[in-house]
Amino acid sequence: MKTFVIGDVHGRCAQLRSLLQMIESDKQETDSIVLLGDLIDRGADVPGVVAAVRELQHEKPERVHILLGNHEQMLLNFIDESATLWLSNATGSTCTIEQYAAASDNSAKARELLAAGKDFDELRREITKIIPPDDIEFFRKMLLYHEDDYALYVHAGLDHGKHPRDTAPHYLLWSRDMDFFKNYKGKPCVFGHTPTPLLPLRGRVGRHGIYISHSAIGLDTGYMHGSPLSCLQLPDFTLYQAFADNHTAIHHITAFIPESLRAISKLTRKQRRD
Repeated sequence: MKTFVIGDVHGRCAQLRSLLQMIESDKQETDSIVLLGDLIDRGADVPGVVAAVRELQHEKPERVHILLGNHEQMLLNFIDESATLWLSNATGSTCTIEQYAAASDNSAKARELLAAGKDFDELRREITKIIPPDDIEFFRKMLLYHEDDYALYVHAGLDHGKHPRDTAPHYLLWSRDMDFFKNYKGKPCVFGHTPTPLLPLRGRVGRHGIYISHSAIGLDTGYMHGSPLSCLQLPDFTLYQAFADNHTAIHHITAFIPESLRAISKLTRKQRRD
């Protein structure tokens, strides 16, 4: 059994579909897919990403695990509590609002309220009209973490090596802990949230954009125009990448693999040969 882990998508529907096509030829019925959260905001087709992931999960609900990202949580906080952090320019929420509005009969009003930037209560009501209720419910059902034989999977990181079940949700969604990035040596943990160019250099050299330091594995390979959307297959450490210009790449990472995963990978390859 293999696990395919996909980093922060952020509305890049074409790159996501390209990745899913790439892994299809290598994926078996018993294999799993994990998405690390942040499906929404910034990219060109947020509704398309959400539709594609929902369809993927509908086909194999027991094999597709979708994590909650801080961007989905900010959206839900705006809907439920009128918290306005999601509306800040840095989040890219404008893309999400405008793209859902374009597919809705309420598009003009939502755009007017967004441009005015004043009546947030009215904007909140309009957003609940333009985003389909099924999509909002999908966000609410996203997981805070996933675990399998190979690794722990979280959006942002762990709190001093604690298991995710013992970690506050805010930490799982928002943390940027340098000690975790540099020194974590527990069960391998795959995370997104922090773009790998912002992570310590030592864990980035020769990794084709992903980050590996001891047992911490960072998979958010950035959102610049030339940044790939990345998918890491465990336990073999095969890395699939799809770029905005439509080219793709596959790499087989052999250096600095956590020892627990290296042992599992060797055993898996032996079982395949036998």
